[in-house]
Amino acid sequence: MVRFWNWFAKITGWPVQFICFRTRTYYENRKTCSRRIKGPAIIISNHTSVFDYAVYLFVFFSRTLRFQMAEVLYRKKLLGWFLRRMGGIYVDRDGFDFGFVTKSEEILAKGGVVGIFPESRIPKPGEEKPLEFKTSAAYIALRADAPVIPVVTNGSYFNFKKRARVMIGEAINVRDLSDPDLGEKEDLKNVSAKLRERIIELEKKLYEEGEKGKG
Repeated sequence: MVRFWNWFAKITGWPVQFICFRTRTYYENRKTCSRRIKGPAIIISNHTSVFDYAVYLFVFFSRTLRFQMAEVLYRKKLLGWFLRRMGGIYVDRDGFDFGFVTKSEEILAKGGVVGIFPESRIPKPGEEKPLEFKTSAAYIALRADAPVIPVVTNGSYFNFKKRARVMIGEAINVRDLSDPDLGEKEDLKNVSAKLRERIIELEKKLYEEGEKGKG
C-alpha cells in the first residue's frame, strides 16, 4: 500500500509541484550521479522547509522514499494519516524510542531508500546552517552498510521569480569515513561531521550553478 500511495501522490501532485516548485536538478558529477537510485540507499539533505520532502518525491520519481519524520507532523490528524500511508518513519525527538532506527534498517535490508534530515529540525533565523548533524544517519549507514547520497536544496518554493534548485552529490561509502582507532561514540560524531562538510560543499556548488544560470 505504501508504494500505491506514493504513486498516487506523485501522479496527482505532478501538476501542482510543477507550478509551486519548478525544480531544476543539478549533478555534482553527471557520470556518476543520477535521479534513478539503484538498490538500497540513504538520502541525506539540508533542511529548509517542511516541503523538502515533497520536492524529493518528484526529484527521485522512480523510487519510493521512506523519510524519517518528526512527531510534530503526526500530531495533525489529516497530515499524520497521509504520512503514515506514504510510509513515513515516525521519529519522536523528545522520547527514548529508537524504533525509527530499526525501521530504517528493515527498509534498507529490503532494498529500499531511506531519507534523513540529519539536522533533525529546520534551523531558526540567525543559526548557522546547516545545524550540527545528529549521529543517527551515520549509525544506520554503518550498520546497514548502505551508500549515502548527499542532496541539497535551495528551499525556494512557491516563488515565481526564483525556482527550486536541487543538487545530487556523489554517493558516499560511510565506512571510508570511519576511524577504527576511535571509540564508537566519537567515531559516529566524526563521521557525522564529515557528512555535514559534504552537504556544505554541495551547497556551495549549488549556489555557483545558480549564479551561472543568471547569466
